[in-house]
Amino acid sequence: MTPPLCDSNPTLQHLAAAAELRLFLDYDGTLAEFAPTPDDIFPDPAVASLIGRLAGLPRTQVAITSGRRLSHVQALVPVPGILLAGTYGIELRWPDGTETQRVDWSVVRPVLDRLKPRWSALLEDQQGFYLEDKGWSLALHARFADEATAQEVLRTANQLADAVLLDAPNGQFRLLGGHKFLEIGPSLANKGRTIEFLTQGDRWPDALQVYIGDDDKDEEAFAVIKAQGGFAIVVAAADRASLADCRLPSPAVVRQFLQQLAEKRALIPAS
Repeated sequence: MTPPLCDSNPTLQHLAAAAELRLFLDYDGTLAEFAPTPDDIFPDPAVASLIGRLAGLPRTQVAITSGRRLSHVQALVPVPGILLAGTYGIELRWPDGTETQRVDWSVVRPVLDRLKPRWSALLEDQQGFYLEDKGWSLALHARFADEATAQEVLRTANQLADAVLLDAPNGQFRLLGGHKFLEIGPSLANKGRTIEFLTQGDRWPDALQVYIGDDDKDEEAFAVIKAQGGFAIVVAAADRASLADCRLPSPAVVRQFLQQLAEKRALIPAS
């Protein structure tokens, strides 16, 4: 399905009128433009201020769900009282400041340490590639490589990962693909499974759940949000297939949309 552009008035009214609202927001490509490399951290005070305003609204919860490691998300969104999910939900910081890691480091890291030197060797003398070590996962970015070289290198990287996984605990890992991208991480590094985990035993069972994201990792969350009766918004400059209900064209428009939502929702009396 190709979702239409979000009609700002009806969509905003629908979200603003919810008696209870839970917002799940991706960061890169959704709240902010992509950084030059995934290890670059450029906090935007305006984004943090906006998230803080949303989180301070009555009967409104805010969660940031990102593929970045948790320490990056904390630096980018230093807002108390919200939930932060790093590495697709492997690392969680709860609104009260406590942290949870949902997988065993001693199971994950030895596998990554066997693969990392093989991927590093593959990238020697290659231009336009970046190997990101998130601790809980390894990601190979080919954003600035030419298309043919990117496909060839990523194909070989996939084969190297498959070979390492032959000796790994069965079902404990997954490979995440995408355009000029490959990542290996725990099977729980899945935004859909993270949403399921975060919403089980919900203290607000009737909350309207809204997820805004931009890529295939967010589509996994869209599927869960939609199955639970929620609302999904994809961020994309042009039409594309998505499970989302509607589309916003850029992070700048997302921020405008959320600002308007905050203004409308501020008019709802606290109860």
